[in-house]
Amino acid sequence: MTLDSHDTGAGPRAAASPGPPGKGLRQGSVGLLGVVALGLSSTAPAYSIAVTLGLVTMTVGHLAPAALLIGFVPILLTAFAFRELNRDMPDCGTTFVWNTRAFGPWTGWLVGSWVPTVATLFAMTALAQVSATYLLSVLGPDDLAGDGAAVTVTALALLAGTTALARRGLRIATGIQYALLALQLVALFGTGFAAFTAPGAATPSLSWLDPFAFDGAGPFAEAVLLCLFIYWGWDALITVNEESSDADRVPGRAVLISTSVLLVTYLFTAFAAVGYAGTGTTGIGLGNPDNATDFLAALAPPLLGNALATVVRLAVCVSALSAMLPCLVGGGRSLLSMTTHGALPKRFAHIHPRFRTPTVGTVFFGAATAVTLVVLKTAAPRFLGDAILCVGLLIACYYGVTAFACVWHFRHRLRDSARDLLFKGVLPALGGLMMLAALARSAYDTIAPDYGGTSFHGIGGVFLLGVGSAALGVPVVLLVRARFPRFFREGGHSVAPPTTTESARNES
Repeated sequence: MTLDSHDTGAGPRAAASPGPPGKGLRQGSVGLLGVVALGLSSTAPAYSIAVTLGLVTMTVGHLAPAALLIGFVPILLTAFAFRELNRDMPDCGTTFVWNTRAFGPWTGWLVGSWVPTVATLFAMTALAQVSATYLLSVLGPDDLAGDGAAVTVTALALLAGTTALARRGLRIATGIQYALLALQLVALFGTGFAAFTAPGAATPSLSWLDPFAFDGAGPFAEAVLLCLFIYWGWDALITVNEESSDADRVPGRAVLISTSVLLVTYLFTAFAAVGYAGTGTTGIGLGNPDNATDFLAALAPPLLGNALATVVRLAVCVSALSAMLPCLVGGGRSLLSMTTHGALPKRFAHIHPRFRTPTVGTVFFGAATAVTLVVLKTAAPRFLGDAILCVGLLIACYYGVTAFACVWHFRHRLRDSARDLLFKGVLPALGGLMMLAALARSAYDTIAPDYGGTSFHGIGGVFLLGVGSAALGVPVVLLVRARFPRFFREGGHSVAPPTTTESARNES
């Protein structure tokens, strides 16, 4: 089934509330639990905490749990914005549709689509490489995980397999995610319980959550930015809103549930790790630079023994692998939505007649990730590392703008009730301000030539990749505008129907 270019905004909508235009997806194929599982898996909890907690501890010591808690605040405030926008405009294009409706086609295409797409491509290259490295370390000879060619080939094979699964539909994807997510949570909570009950482990203290105990604004901002990254990814679950059992409510509820579960998981793991290993710079201490990018590899063997430590390593591998699946699911559906609204070639709207999935968009997204991985690895291994580090800039950019899109879209309804003022105005605005502050701080830090692995004429490679990849979207949008002028003339009104308030104002 192919949706032609005439399907650019019109389509059947539910009588109860405005829904998305018909795109051929399988409606009602996933419930609340399945959407929550996709949201949790897309953040790669085992991988994210494993590679981040040591870096946070090196920055703020025993206040790592406080940084995790504070870093959750802008995520929660932004989640309210996503929930309210999804209730009003449940479309699998999510940020593309919402920013287009609020600020126009230019912002929708550039910030709502290009920026999150680039961030996802960079993140997926890291996930593919990490999952391949851990898999080879578990199953292959000791030196195979250090072989760059072997890691790249394995990563491409895993990416191809994940793309094939994403192409087959949400029912299979969510079924697999249950098992993969369960392994991650069992590994994290099992390691945490072992750490809490280990002889000599320090008793956790509430002072580790003190937000006023940081030694200056610099370490505080750096730690919070690191924590911002480990929560990122939950928004992938909203791209399946048109296939969920209640499109305008289930994804919003799943956002709040999944982010809350992440907070509890990360805080439990951080308290357990700090109590058992401490923040020292030697041995298994979390402040040891040798443990910075994988504290679980240092803690699991003495805590669990070599056999169970291998299971933990496998959980980290599974974590990275399972996070690729929601990214591919979301990426294909975003391209489908953009095509349906007349912003991309109609080929991307092709729906598989049996699986009812956006086949071309999903495969294209997987292929684009493979090309990105090969190009960055060929350019220089350190270049790939800088590409991963710049993701924080891109996250803060499109999260912040989307939060403000919520405020602007609902501006005429903020006086309707105290609830509307709080959840559609005040909280999203605070979240947007915090995200833009994080963006400014991240840009300030990454512009230094010694930040990351590369630099060019005294400017850090992380900054150049982040800003450069976002700026590259401008000529891309210019080309798209020449190809699809109708979308850039009418897209701001056609991507979603006007609300009753907006219609009344236009008629007056």
